[in-house]
Amino acid sequence: MKKILLSTALLIASAAMAQDYKYEVSPMIGYNFAEGNLDMKDNGYFTGGLELQVNSADSKIAPEFSLYVAPGADYDKAQTDTDIYRGAFNGVYTFDTMGSVIPFAKAGLGLENYTTNKSGNRNGFFVDAGAGVKIPFTEQLAFKAEAIYMAKVNHTHAGNADSNLMTLVGLTYSFGAMPQKEAPVVEKVVEETVVVVAAPKDTDGDGVIDSLDKCPNTPDNSLVDATGCVIVLDDDHDGVSNAADKCPNTPAGTKVDARGCDVDMDHDGVLNDKDLCANTPIGATVNVDGCPAVTDLHINFENNSYKVKKDSYNNIAEYAKFLKHNTNYSAKIVGYTDSRGSAAYNQKLSEKRANEVKRILIADGVNPAQLSAEGRGEANPIASNATAEGRAKNRRIEAELIRH
Repeated sequence: MKKILLSTALLIASAAMAQDYKYEVSPMIGYNFAEGNLDMKDNGYFTGGLELQVNSADSKIAPEFSLYVAPGADYDKAQTDTDIYRGAFNGVYTFDTMGSVIPFAKAGLGLENYTTNKSGNRNGFFVDAGAGVKIPFTEQLAFKAEAIYMAKVNHTHAGNADSNLMTLVGLTYSFGAMPQKEAPVVEKVVEETVVVVAAPKDTDGDGVIDSLDKCPNTPDNSLVDATGCVIVLDDDHDGVSNAADKCPNTPAGTKVDARGCDVDMDHDGVLNDKDLCANTPIGATVNVDGCPAVTDLHINFENNSYKVKKDSYNNIAEYAKFLKHNTNYSAKIVGYTDSRGSAAYNQKLSEKRANEVKRILIADGVNPAQLSAEGRGEANPIASNATAEGRAKNRRIEAELIRH
């Protein structure tokens, strides 16, 4: 039989280790990942800051005052820059030490200021939540790393929250030693008993210990709140989370698929999963595969000439883009005229016009092997040649699509 002193205050002492000093000051540096609609170049910028935490022996939640500065952050489309200042007040919850690591979580609110308000960005209040770790080097000096998510309602961005994720590293210096409470010691006789106090478990590795984790099976690398549950963001409110949303700026009310994209992206009446031609030109008549059969290219020519008017070049360029994207199709460019003039003259003019459009398509990068041209003169009118309006409709260039 041996006498072994057991301290009933072991847990209390281990929880207080991170709060032996009243003050913690942390110079930090890192990178801010900005939401796309904020128009920041490369969707982010470097930032620095200073954090002051005030600890108490009577509470595990400590107030923290923070100031962050991002000088000269570049806008993208606005082609200018801005200084960004943020001040925040947070409550910091320090968890029990896990080996040599001290995890913590924080939440609070702050104020954000842009010195140059561009692209709809406005100054205002934000709410934030974050988590991180401290790894002590000495009794008073530790490495600190954290990630902070910030959300600010901006009425110029459709009332949605502007989101920023700030990742920071730095050093924490602790000072102002606090008097330690003496834990009551109970002397107890046991027989060869060894007491091992296990560190708190975090089975899913999300930074929230099991005893506080309300979502114990969080996937790896998930952003979680203080209860260990995934923070799900859906900025365009289409029912698909940001992490899975391949089309993050879907207009409100749009019916979307599992990827968060419009179920009929080219609006040709054929759903994406059945559409073999995903970029069909607007106005084309399509088949069940979503591919155009015959398309009116809406091309205008100079009077009694095969010279294409400048306002029609964009229509030719759009069709060239379609053919380059769908190389398993070829197109026959067919020219038509109205009934004025002789049939022989109209036939030759329609051939010249069809060949001119073919030439421009090739100049725009279409493989010549995908193209052929044919003139059909005044044949196959689609309107009456007795009126000016009808004759204008009959003077047309059509593209007949052929799948290989």
